[in-house]
Amino acid sequence: MDLMEFQAKTVFAKHGVRTTVGAVVTTPEEARAAAEKIGGRVVVKAQVKTGGRGKAGGVKLASSPDEAEEKAREILGLDIKGHVVKILNIVPAAAIAEEYYFSFLVDRANRNYLCIASAAGGMEIEEIAHTDPDAIAQISIDPAKGVDDALAREIAVAAKYPADVIDAVVPEIVKLYDVFIAEDASLVEVNPLVKLEDGNVEALDGKVTLDENADFRHPEHAEFEDVSAADPLEAAAKAKGLNYVKLDGSVGIIGNGAGLVMSTLDVVAYAGAEFGGQKPANFLDIGGGASAEVMANGLEIIISDPQVQSVFVNVFGGITACDAVANGIVQAFELLASRGEAVNKPLVVRLDGNNAEEGRRILDEAGLAGLERVDTMDGAAKRAAELAAK
Repeated sequence: MDLMEFQAKTVFAKHGVRTTVGAVVTTPEEARAAAEKIGGRVVVKAQVKTGGRGKAGGVKLASSPDEAEEKAREILGLDIKGHVVKILNIVPAAAIAEEYYFSFLVDRANRNYLCIASAAGGMEIEEIAHTDPDAIAQISIDPAKGVDDALAREIAVAAKYPADVIDAVVPEIVKLYDVFIAEDASLVEVNPLVKLEDGNVEALDGKVTLDENADFRHPEHAEFEDVSAADPLEAAAKAKGLNYVKLDGSVGIIGNGAGLVMSTLDVVAYAGAEFGGQKPANFLDIGGGASAEVMANGLEIIISDPQVQSVFVNVFGGITACDAVANGIVQAFELLASRGEAVNKPLVVRLDGNNAEEGRRILDEAGLAGLERVDTMDGAAKRAAELAAK
């Protein structure tokens, strides 16, 4: 889960990182009131989960409450890389002397953590990374050892931070690592990390990505979820405990196991090229246990998507045998019908693996309306794409 800037800075403050959270507002009038309370010059900042806000006009300086209201009116509703601005952060204008870049992230390729830091920060950091890669320091972090004052100092020196800022930046690096570990984050980024005119160092901006696999350890993270921005189908699936991702195609996909589902997406996209470019409409992994309720919930979510024109259920029986899956499908049809949500879109089912023959027999004898059984994955994908095209 990506956090908005004000949320990231709230997490920073929780761990003692020097930052200014400011006021969070949703209307120009609230922006004016916040500016009056803060006093002096303020910065009106769009809160969206993407970079490039400054270049897109989503960050503006205001010298008075009247100007803060005016700037808020200009930014609210702005589309920044597909994200519409609905929330603003009003913060006091900082007396910036210098800007730096800093981040911790998971280095999956090396099964390690990685610190990326540079004395060059701000909006042009991506360009600097391309044109002058030597200006960017990359320091591998051993998760078993972590980051103490000594390593933080090594990082600051490697990043070529000015000598007069080292003592101030070292404790902030240690605290940012604490954020990274304690919050189960996969990314903690500060751009810019600034030296103020008074010599202090502050996280002027913040980007944090939290690992949702660790949500069971952090019930408090639920408050950061942006429900208004979530896809309604994904939100409904999450409420039912389904591993679902909405896509843009017309063929609904249900499979058991993430690897099989990913392969199914590819096969459907390939087969769909023959039928006007039909594509997968979703990723839905029902896991190893395809109970009637799980199958019914999955079908309910998929058939409620107006883009879906056909559904492809692709199951390879393993620990959960195909006959159990077949019975789950039959019972799911009955369960949905009892809810008044009958399956009204063609369904193509491919069963293979443990007890496949028995599973196929169960489906054949059930005679479910709109259900077709195809024995091969390629054949089933082709038929699902064909039905979607019709």
